[in-house]
Amino acid sequence: MTFPIETCIPDLHSALASFGCAVLSAPPGAGKTVRVPMALAGASWLAGKKIIMLEPRRLAARRAAEFMSNLLGEKVGGTVGFRIRGQSAVGKNTRVEVVTEGILTRMLHDRPALEDAGLLVFDEFHERSLHADLGLALSLDVRRHLREDLRILVMSATLDCGAVAGLLGGAPVIAGETPCFPVETRYSRFAAEKPLPDRAADAIVRALSAAGGDVLVFLPGMREMRAVEELLADKFRHGAFDVHLLHGDLSAPVQEAALAPAPEGVRKVILSTSIAETSLTIEGIRIVVDSGLARMSRFDPRRGMSALVTVPVSRAAADQRRGRAGRTAPGLCLRLWTEKEHERLPERPQPEIRTADLAHLALDLAVWGAPNGEHLSFIDPPDPGRLGQARDLLGRLGALSTDGSLTRHGRDMAGLPIHPRFSHMIFEARERGWAAAACGLAALLEERDTAAGGRKEDPDLRSKIDGLRTGRGPAADRILARKRRLMEIAGAAEKDRDEAPAGLLTAWAYPDRIGRRLPERPGVFQLAMGSPAALPPGPLSREEFIAVADADAGVREGRIHLAAPLARGDLEAAFADQMTVTESVEWDGREARVLCRRQRWFGKMLVDETEKAGDPEKIAHALVGGIRRTGLHALPWDGEAERFRRRVQWAKVVLDGLPDFSDQGLLDNMETWLLPHLNGMSRLDSLGRLDLAEILKSNIGPEERRELDRLAPSHVGVPSGSRIAVDYGSPPGPVLAVRLQELFGLAETPRIASGRVPLTLHLLSPASRPLAVTRDLPSFWKNTYPGIRRQMQARYPRHLWPENPMSAAPTKRAKRRKA
Repeated sequence: MTFPIETCIPDLHSALASFGCAVLSAPPGAGKTVRVPMALAGASWLAGKKIIMLEPRRLAARRAAEFMSNLLGEKVGGTVGFRIRGQSAVGKNTRVEVVTEGILTRMLHDRPALEDAGLLVFDEFHERSLHADLGLALSLDVRRHLREDLRILVMSATLDCGAVAGLLGGAPVIAGETPCFPVETRYSRFAAEKPLPDRAADAIVRALSAAGGDVLVFLPGMREMRAVEELLADKFRHGAFDVHLLHGDLSAPVQEAALAPAPEGVRKVILSTSIAETSLTIEGIRIVVDSGLARMSRFDPRRGMSALVTVPVSRAAADQRRGRAGRTAPGLCLRLWTEKEHERLPERPQPEIRTADLAHLALDLAVWGAPNGEHLSFIDPPDPGRLGQARDLLGRLGALSTDGSLTRHGRDMAGLPIHPRFSHMIFEARERGWAAAACGLAALLEERDTAAGGRKEDPDLRSKIDGLRTGRGPAADRILARKRRLMEIAGAAEKDRDEAPAGLLTAWAYPDRIGRRLPERPGVFQLAMGSPAALPPGPLSREEFIAVADADAGVREGRIHLAAPLARGDLEAAFADQMTVTESVEWDGREARVLCRRQRWFGKMLVDETEKAGDPEKIAHALVGGIRRTGLHALPWDGEAERFRRRVQWAKVVLDGLPDFSDQGLLDNMETWLLPHLNGMSRLDSLGRLDLAEILKSNIGPEERRELDRLAPSHVGVPSGSRIAVDYGSPPGPVLAVRLQELFGLAETPRIASGRVPLTLHLLSPASRPLAVTRDLPSFWKNTYPGIRRQMQARYPRHLWPENPMSAAPTKRAKRRKA
């Protein structure tokens, strides 16, 4: 069997022999995956060592090994073998070993020199998975320090070859030929209006009429695949068509049925996710229908949670998908988006190292001895902030010590082929004889479709566990097989119990997602990581504490999809060393008082609180804060206090050294003028005992008080002998409100501030009603008084209204009655 890539083989041999590294770029269908390893397996520079080829997906790894073995007329596990999670077929004579990327990382941790390997091949590197980036960085480190003879080949159909070649020290770039078969590409004429499943189903029907062969349909996920499957069932009721699903979580027999040739006279439609994007040549595929969408996990570092989001594919990924149609014959690709929309797609997919949870990467780097990735060659180095957040999580799980170094527990965790959260859970459970239960839960939670163990709509994790114990079918079988494998690796004892508190197990894996129900928000839990998350209504939403196994970040608050109740006793016993205690003295606006509380916290989640006696000084400070929030009206202002503060505030313009008694000044300086007088008080309703006038006066020194009395007296004497209070709060200036008769005989306007400021006189009738306002008393007597006299004589006949007020005697009384 001849492949288009054949023409590149001599150049590959030469580049790897002389330089030691190479980059191979060849279009989809050129035969890179199955031909290159076999062509290089006999190279003299391998010196009898094997080739290890990395594939991003389990299905592709297994299929590639099977295809190469078939070409050799052998069974898998002979010359060509594979090693994927939960399954391997490798023999002593294996020369080409196809592995998934995480397995290479563990191989490097176990045997960094990889003594039996002569060439590492990174296939489909354009997908830029986290494991691929890490595997290449570690491999380059090995080549640099331990194995100069270790050769590295990076292959892809749509790769930024320059960047990778630079990472490999300027390695040669070898470009392969275009596949033999052209693919016609058709775009939608209009932007999408109908739902995706309807558009996809319509496009499939059109494609089957427009061209021959089988159809490969790319959809974002299982939900859309099921919807299209239902629509096609109705459309194909009388046609000779088979519909198959291809998804990483489906069983091997279901996947094999999707990949197998269609029976004679039957056309096949395969509904797939991105799993069929690369490395798989499916016999009979002549048509591709592409939704242009993919479902990706995006980690939200602010909330510490991942969310599944549906995103447009890149132009490079769209080219990969289109290439599926032209591998064995001329093909057709129907794209469910317009050409204008295609121009706006990103050129390449975003590397996973920029979007994923970095906990596993952080643990792998710690095991390697480069906790921050120092001295390792990454195309895109991990973000220091997000890597630091992942290291914080590992510290909480006990994998890293306080100085950041790897602990023995961390090394044990790295030995399990599973997320650090689950490995920590398994080891914690093993100490209590619950390893079997923990391995089962880890296997269950690893599944992307957690409905495999119970009803999908039920967020109670316990129902999933119960459903797994009694469940049947490929998903349950796969989970149980994974459970047994984890038990074997973790060294679980046969006597380990298969039952354990689901909430406690989950809490060990997700301590940052332990939540306490917020009393004021039904169904909403405050998580230890700091963000709130909501549960659908039901019994679980009424629990006091829960441990969350599956959630996404949501928009304003997280959404909990799977959780289990956590007993308070289990929380306090298992995490006692991580609890913190604070004593707070805080203002409570609802109760209008200072509350002194002792609070226990787990992360940012309040576990419980009790009231206690507080420090009087702290209480007084908190009360000041409460008054400040409430406003000055919370204080018991009376007339004397108001008059004094207005008087001082006016006097500041003529006298230095006086305090600021404005609203803002009083609020800003409460610690100075008010705090010393709050001893023994903790509530707003206790402030009535304060004498604000005396408190304000006590904040002015004796010398300033004497000057204040001299320059801005509180009262002014008038000719009648009365002492009248001066109002310093009026905008024009200080005001003296006095009955007109009490000023008879006064020739000049009264003044204050050493005679510099005339008082504004509010002249009143005998009934204390306003008659006139003046700051020029002589002018008033001369010009205004005669008119007022004529008006007032009839109204107030019992009072004096002399014709010449300047010569009249002042009086506070009416005329005496005649006998």
